[in-house]
Amino acid sequence: MPPIGAHIQIKGGLAKGGLPYTDAVGAAAVQVFVGNPRGWKLTPGNPAQDALFTAGCAERGVPSFIHTPFLVNVGSPTEATVEQSVATIAHNLARGAQLGCEGVVVHAGSAVGEDRYADALRQLHERLLPVLEAADPSGPRLLIEPTAGGGKALAATVEELGPYFAALEDHPLVGVCFDTCHVWAAGHDLATPGGMTATLDLVEATVGPGRLGLVHANDSLDGCGSKRDRHTTIGEGSIGVAPFAELLAHPSMAGVPVVVETPSLKDGDPCGGHAADIKLLNSLIPDAPAA
Repeated sequence: MPPIGAHIQIKGGLAKGGLPYTDAVGAAAVQVFVGNPRGWKLTPGNPAQDALFTAGCAERGVPSFIHTPFLVNVGSPTEATVEQSVATIAHNLARGAQLGCEGVVVHAGSAVGEDRYADALRQLHERLLPVLEAADPSGPRLLIEPTAGGGKALAATVEELGPYFAALEDHPLVGVCFDTCHVWAAGHDLATPGGMTATLDLVEATVGPGRLGLVHANDSLDGCGSKRDRHTTIGEGSIGVAPFAELLAHPSMAGVPVVVETPSLKDGDPCGGHAADIKLLNSLIPDAPAA
């Protein structure tokens, strides 16, 4: 069964804040930031907190993932941004190896300007591929997360993962993070019966089997094709509940962790939203007991 969890809150430290939150929401998989999600500062971490977090996840049997900062964009026309992006990805891969993480999530990025798509893919090849070649082959995979489609996205639709992976020579450390809100916003109709199944079939047809490494299970406040990335509680948005049952029944999802990035606050409980979404998703797993 896919382990289902959340992007956890780590106020006070990875272990001090993160592990109690993991237990409170009933998370069987976790995703964290290891620095400011909206900044470039690279932090070495706290060795004591790192060790406790790694041990705590192992004791619970909880796979962990890192999400890179939102500023990362290897396709940018600005050299300073490219340099900082490459350094950040390398740093997060190293931190992921230290923490025993299964993957490091990075947004696919944008070419930013008109007619820069080919140049941006060339930058991926020239600047990011060497980072992958230098990374620990037994460490975390770099999981490419297609974006919602705003701007000059390098990969928003599933089909666009094809040239993206080709630019990275289908490196064995590259995988996919499938965000339901993003692919919906990019134009994949997940709400039509069979729509989620067809989209996941397309992922495997585009990048090959075994590349799906993580799912972000998020409902959307906006319609299909909106190109707007606004998450909401599962079942309270435009995607609805049924597509998530299709998601969890898909053969490519066997053992693939799922995390929610939905609102965490519910009825005054600071982690009630995540707890409810995790409980709902667990109830949708085929042959799972009713919630």
